[in-house]
Amino acid sequence: MSIDISPHRAVFGITGWKNSGKTTLVSELVTWFTEQGLKVSTIKHAHCNFDIDKPGTDSYKHREAGAQQVLLASSSRWALMNELRQDREPELQDLLPQLAPTDLVLVEGFKMGDQPKIQVVRPANNTERLSQEAQPIVAVASDETIDPADYGCDGPLLPLNDIAAIGRFIADYCGLTLPNS
Repeated sequence: MSIDISPHRAVFGITGWKNSGKTTLVSELVTWFTEQGLKVSTIKHAHCNFDIDKPGTDSYKHREAGAQQVLLASSSRWALMNELRQDREPELQDLLPQLAPTDLVLVEGFKMGDQPKIQVVRPANNTERLSQEAQPIVAVASDETIDPADYGCDGPLLPLNDIAAIGRFIADYCGLTLPNS
């Protein structure tokens, strides 16, 4: 199954095991791509129950009363919260249309999605190979010299501390032009 990325020019994933450095890498890549002149959004998959709302707030009361969706807006930002209730957890392809058009969507997690991915590997924290369902893994980023083939990847090993090298790899892979380069 392929992912419909429209209205986004590119969707690219960062995956790996817990404590591998995925969130740090995504945050640094967002900064780098933004500095290069691209519009970037992110989607983060959470494995646990989470809540961005606080008990006692008006929006929390709306959700608790049974609202399917609550849109909270201010002069600084807005957030749309969807209650799944008994519905299934959405897949990546269900979530992408919820984002405004961008040049690039960086996806953290969603290991089993069809989006191309870089696997972050820190041998001190994780040495397990991801399952075959995690493909396509097109590169491995690590803080040590390792063989990407050991992680089911035919692509290159990228230095985890070289954000520009990782960013250029993603841009090249996705066919993105970096306006400020």
